[in-house]
Amino acid sequence: MADKVRRVEYYYVPVPDKPGEGLKVLSALKNAGVLFLAIHAFPTGGGRAQLDLVPEDAKKFKQAAQAAGFTPTGPKWAFLITGDDRVGAAAEHGKKLADARVNVTAASALSAGSGRYGMIVWVAPADYEKAAAALGA
Repeated sequence: MADKVRRVEYYYVPVPDKPGEGLKVLSALKNAGVLFLAIHAFPTGGGRAQLDLVPEDAKKFKQAAQAAGFTPTGPKWAFLITGDDRVGAAAEHGKKLADARVNVTAASALSAGSGRYGMIVWVAPADYEKAAAALGA
């Protein structure tokens, strides 16, 4: 089966880079029933970290965030790629972007089990439409 490439909107939330700080955000959203397609977290320096959150339902996410008392930044845009796991799956999409002269800002991929994989890819906003065309999104 062919991979599925989706345009997705994401939001980010800065948090202190300390144990449990990201959990506060995720717990509030869990309690509101928010389902995520992807979550990516990383330190940004100066004792801070960033949570990139890709909700399945952006409206529900924004309402839950507001009710929990935090203001996410966004929407921003990325690509979510899913498909049958195989050697070189990520490289195939990377080649499409390289051939289109689109630089990847960040990417994360993992095996999802049961022979499936998923990958999220970020590109510069100015390259988003060119990347979408290259990826068939």
